[in-house]
Amino acid sequence: MIKIEHLSKNYGDLVVLKDITIEIKTGEVVTIIGPSGTGKSTLLRCLNLLEYPSGGSIYINGVDILDKKVDVAKIRQKMNMVFQSFNLFSHLSVLENLTIGPIKLKGMSKQAAQTKALELLRLVGLAEKTDSFPDELSGGQQQRVAIARCLAMEPEIILFDEPTSALDPTMIREVLSVIHRLAREGMTMAIVTHEMDFARDVSNRVLYMDEGIIYEEGPPEQIFEHPKEEKTRAFIQRIRSYTCRISSPDYDLYAMNAEIEVFCEKQILPKKTRNNLLLLVEELLQIYTPYLPTIVLDLTIAYAEKSERLKIVCESSGEAANPLDSDNLSDDDLGLTIIKNLTERIDYQWLNGKNRLQFLLKTNQP
Repeated sequence: MIKIEHLSKNYGDLVVLKDITIEIKTGEVVTIIGPSGTGKSTLLRCLNLLEYPSGGSIYINGVDILDKKVDVAKIRQKMNMVFQSFNLFSHLSVLENLTIGPIKLKGMSKQAAQTKALELLRLVGLAEKTDSFPDELSGGQQQRVAIARCLAMEPEIILFDEPTSALDPTMIREVLSVIHRLAREGMTMAIVTHEMDFARDVSNRVLYMDEGIIYEEGPPEQIFEHPKEEKTRAFIQRIRSYTCRISSPDYDLYAMNAEIEVFCEKQILPKKTRNNLLLLVEELLQIYTPYLPTIVLDLTIAYAEKSERLKIVCESSGEAANPLDSDNLSDDDLGLTIIKNLTERIDYQWLNGKNRLQFLLKTNQP
């Protein structure tokens, strides 16, 4: 139903979308996830021609909607959009919000439009609010009215731009339940959302966007359980990280420890976990320091909010060699013993011309 080829969007020197190529089939529900500022909403706005692309093509049912001869108003009737800010007409009642479009744009009679509007308000659970005005409704109710108003135009495609971002948690479920119902009924939808559980449940396919491109795409199980790309994993697991580069044996240990403490405080990590992390880092640096400055060490601490696990990654330059297998260390080396006692897993790889050691800190360490 939707075919996008090599789509790009620039604002002067700012490149927002780069070479986007995707297809969305009839009846498919595609969710678009990713960090803020990566072009997700801009992609939807280009589809609905609220923003005009800088390059590429968009086909809806085989029609090139960027062709200057195309009737944009007709395209928008087939492909309607629900915004995060509701955009209801504040001076009109709920019923009037739903009937004004079909009457003025589709030539529907007032009676037919009202009958259809009442059906849709029952669908979204708001039939009793026909005479209410938007400011008399909660945010969740306003968004459900916005969805019903969109459906009143009988679209073939609905675009949702973060439909729950302006709502408090108690109202989010009401809106998501309505979208779930539309998905079950076979409505073609593209949804930008930060609700990961919702994206997992409702989607046929998930697009992860980063830096203006579709960085990874696949079925929900792949994206949320077995993402192939590092950035996707970091986003899904809500990974926060601290990185420090050490290239001299005279590095400032106290400043680095202070930065690690601040990082731990931001993640609200228990004091015992912080102490174990600092001890592990100290012992690792004891192993690497003799090789400085002939190598450069990148030390990364990553905390996965979702799994509540801490990972420490040491990447060092030089020839391929596991620092923990060094001739300078023995199995009864005290530092090595401490490292093994503090971690539940240690992995070594020679990756991209660097020695990479990865440590998973034990949880509930006594």
